[in-house]
Amino acid sequence: MKKVAFSPSFQKQLIQLRQKDKKLFVKIKKQFEIFKLNPRHPSLRLHKLKGDLKNTWSLSITMDFRLLFIEDSEFYFFDMGTHDQVYKRKGM
Repeated sequence: MKKVAFSPSFQKQLIQLRQKDKKLFVKIKKQFEIFKLNPRHPSLRLHKLKGDLKNTWSLSITMDFRLLFIEDSEFYFFDMGTHDQVYKRKGM
C-alpha cells in the first residue's frame, strides 16, 4: 500500500480536533485503519471530486465530515471539515 502523509495544516487540525471532539477523533482513527487495509472500502464513501478539486479525493468520516486528499506516489491528506466547510474553502 502507498504511504499516507499529512500536510502540516492537516496535522494541526487533527491535534485541535482531538482536544475539541474526542468522539469524532476516534471515528477518524477508525476510518484511517479501514483506509490502510482497503482504501476502496465502501464505508469510506470515497469519491473523486470535480471542478477546482478535480484531482482531489474525499473520504467520509460521518455523513457530514470529510477528509480531503490527493493520490500520487502517496495518499496526501490536506484538509478536513464538514461538507460545507471543505467545499466552500476550495471554491466548489
